[in-house]
Amino acid sequence: MKEYQFKTSGQTRTERDLLGEKEVPTEALFGIQTLRCIENFDISRQLLSHYPPFVKALGLVKMGAVKANNELKLINDGITNAIVEACQELMDGKHTEHFPIDLVQGGAGTSVNMNANEVIANRALEILGKKRGEYKYCHPNDHVNMAQSTNDAYPTAMHLGLYMLHDELKASLEKLIESFEKKSIEFKEMVKMGRTQLQDAVPMTLGQSFGAYMDAMKNELKRIDAASKEFLTINMGATAIGTGITAEPGYAELCTQYIKDISGWDIVLAENLVEATNDTSAMVGYSSAMKMIALRLSKICNDLRLMASGPRAGLGEINLPPKQPGSSIMPGKVNPVIPEVVNQVCFKVIGNDLTVSMASEAAQLELNVMEPVLVQNLIESSTWLKRAFDTLRVECVDGIVANEEHCRSVVEHSIGIVTALKPFIGYANSTEIAKEALETGGSVYQLVLDKKLLTQEQLDTILDPKHMVRPSKVEI
Repeated sequence: MKEYQFKTSGQTRTERDLLGEKEVPTEALFGIQTLRCIENFDISRQLLSHYPPFVKALGLVKMGAVKANNELKLINDGITNAIVEACQELMDGKHTEHFPIDLVQGGAGTSVNMNANEVIANRALEILGKKRGEYKYCHPNDHVNMAQSTNDAYPTAMHLGLYMLHDELKASLEKLIESFEKKSIEFKEMVKMGRTQLQDAVPMTLGQSFGAYMDAMKNELKRIDAASKEFLTINMGATAIGTGITAEPGYAELCTQYIKDISGWDIVLAENLVEATNDTSAMVGYSSAMKMIALRLSKICNDLRLMASGPRAGLGEINLPPKQPGSSIMPGKVNPVIPEVVNQVCFKVIGNDLTVSMASEAAQLELNVMEPVLVQNLIESSTWLKRAFDTLRVECVDGIVANEEHCRSVVEHSIGIVTALKPFIGYANSTEIAKEALETGGSVYQLVLDKKLLTQEQLDTILDPKHMVRPSKVEI
């Protein structure tokens, strides 16, 4: 027997559809078509019930639809009020356990749409004083789904659910940005060696490194915030393929306005409903924005692992918070496990973006039937990234400690500081000093003095950290 998130007594009610009859648990708000989905699609085992924002979005869409149909005098006030109340309950976070269907499914999302129609219809029946399954009083298709198709109700609800998830993602990313900013301030005077091609380059501050991470994430936040706005363009009223068949004139505009008013968001109706019904570019754009975040975040994690490498035979510029013993054979080893796991999340997001691209490309004629896997991958990327932001911030970045003396010592003994001398002793002399320092192991500082190229006072002025880490005019 199928186990549900709600208690069942073993008693059932008989429901019928195109393919025949089935016994639905008496306690279930869903009906026969949802039950068929449960039986047919055991794929990702990521259930719609696991993601309340999407249940809320379905309630929002269905409420807008019934209010529009009521204004058009197609549904009476009694049934309308019951459906509105049922939808409000979904929007309040109730009944999510009655959406036990896999996110990945055939049918272009029909099972999701019917799950919502059945739950809302059965809850409305209870509000009307009727029994679940007495659909002659309030029908999933005839009333809750009036003037709709899966092909407009499903993508609209999924877009709005993703928009809700974006708010959560954005909040976590903003906190990570704040964490990087705090470290950039904390480390603003700590000189370290900058590197290109993994070779010593020129000095910089550790604060500049973390400031760059902060700004990288700020830029990506702007990009993904802009991408999220595309979710607010909806195709309600398109019905099956965008022609609006079965919908009354004016319904599309009315429904869109109601959804806008209920949500408080800047929702607009797509200009061309035929085009919008087969288009998944909003999802592709958002996935691409998440991929860009993943690419840059993974680079940051690579940097953290490199800067913390050692602790004695690596760069050793920073210490990451120790989180667990790092080896079953090497005593004392502690690994950078938090950046490592965030790297892996980033790889997953990058891979999901390819799935999204392929699924979007698979559109044919008037519909893209692959939307369920698009939605599943976007949900997965968004939720994984949010958790990665929180984990990196709390378990790693907030607790990073700089090895200031070691960083300064590396700079002082580096060949790279010769670049700061080039404007004063010339490229040829600088090259000769660098070459000799590399061959002999001597210090650039001492070789410049020995060759009487500069006085000690001049050298100290040029190599003052405040002159080396930003553009400045040095007088000697």
